[in-house]
Amino acid sequence: MLLSSIRATAVLLFLTCAVYPAVVTALAQVAAPSAANGSLLRADDGTVIGSSLIGQSFTSSGYLQGRPSAAGAGYDAGASSGSNLGVTSRKLADRRAADLTRLRAENPDATGPVPEPLLAASGSGLDPEVPPEAARWQIPRIAKARGVEASRVEAMLDEQIVGRDMGILGEPRVNVLAFNLALDRRFPAAR
Repeated sequence: MLLSSIRATAVLLFLTCAVYPAVVTALAQVAAPSAANGSLLRADDGTVIGSSLIGQSFTSSGYLQGRPSAAGAGYDAGASSGSNLGVTSRKLADRRAADLTRLRAENPDATGPVPEPLLAASGSGLDPEVPPEAARWQIPRIAKARGVEASRVEAMLDEQIVGRDMGILGEPRVNVLAFNLALDRRFPAAR
């Protein structure tokens, strides 16, 4: 009885820890190799810049900025979480006020109010995307910093908008890292 239990455990251990992961990994490599390998984005020289699934902090005026991150010191994948601050939290109100002041100062030519997604951190703190309206609001700053017409940056933004998944799921969005890589390719920043 004990020997048959040990054999059954060994067989199940082999199946669940070796065979099953190997089969799933092989299927993923065939069905969706980019996603299976982390959805990595690369520079023209092949250097990995990041993943399209994890946000990064961009502070230079020539780049699209994403949502604020509540993960660790900002976009820390090891500390992925929301801030868990409620609507009555003084700390949240102070952070939002500071972000609002900073965004208005950095985007003096932007029209309209600061889009809400640029003030509200995502639940994971690692959101790699912003809605098209939040990206469009930043175009005057980006165009000015890169020395190009805003209409050219806006046309490029329109090319980068990802629609709803399967036509019905989610909202249209712009991947911040992919857009910034495309900006560097099309309109290199003056150095």
